[in-house]
Amino acid sequence: MLYDIRLKLEYAYDAPVSGGRHLVRVFPANLPGIQRVVAASLTVDPQPAELTEFTDFFGTRVATLAYRSAHEALDIAIAARVEVLRGNPGIDFTPTLDTLRKEIAGNWDMGSLSPHHFLSASPRIGIDPAITAYAGTSARTGASVRDLARDLCLRIHTDFAYDGEATLVDTPVDEAFALKRGVCQDFAHIMIAGLRGLGVPTGYVSGFLRTIPPEGEERLEGADAMHAWVKVWCGRETGWVEFDPTNAMFAGEDHIVIGYGRDYSDVTPIIGMLRSAGGQETTQAVDVLEVA
Repeated sequence: MLYDIRLKLEYAYDAPVSGGRHLVRVFPANLPGIQRVVAASLTVDPQPAELTEFTDFFGTRVATLAYRSAHEALDIAIAARVEVLRGNPGIDFTPTLDTLRKEIAGNWDMGSLSPHHFLSASPRIGIDPAITAYAGTSARTGASVRDLARDLCLRIHTDFAYDGEATLVDTPVDEAFALKRGVCQDFAHIMIAGLRGLGVPTGYVSGFLRTIPPEGEERLEGADAMHAWVKVWCGRETGWVEFDPTNAMFAGEDHIVIGYGRDYSDVTPIIGMLRSAGGQETTQAVDVLEVA
């Protein structure tokens, strides 16, 4: 599948701001066997005094912006063409939970894909006994790790209501769990917390999702948003498998990855600091269009 992606992030400030420094993580990733970036460009208005790029520890492409002069707004846009190469998950050869723990103990790799980085608490996700107990219901005797993760993914979709007004971007995972409501970020964090509590390495995925409007209705430009799902380490032979608890499915040909991390804090679309005397208003618009 080939997609054209457009993203706009717009910030309007109540008063002129200055001294801004930002890290921007919005580029689709090049991932062998998963997706290939054909082309990608970044547009920033106003032009920053400095614009550089680097790749972070987990492999995400990051743009750094620095401003010295005052400005009243900041507009960031990307345009990209991405080929998605994902196939179906295939036959399940993943180990049981007990065998997985032995494989983790025997894994000495500490690179960015190492399961050890995704086992313990992270800045936004703690190991919560209630969430661990909830996830434990999916840990049937003899079940494979992939089956365990898939069952939890389906249960979150069933047991939690999608509600864009229920939580904020910084709502703690235990509060979202108690509410049984939230958005894709909350559902991903809950699934990560539950699986980590059981000893299953699980990470956060930031990206885009191509959506199809209901039959008979036109697709609205810019109506999509950035999306979040999870990746689960399913043993030495299988490696990482991605699940989307918001939509009760494996990540498929409509999922386009920006980057991976331990939780949202590792792949925040834009983060930084500036000098300001007021608040700000933020808007986001995403278009993911299939290329014939």
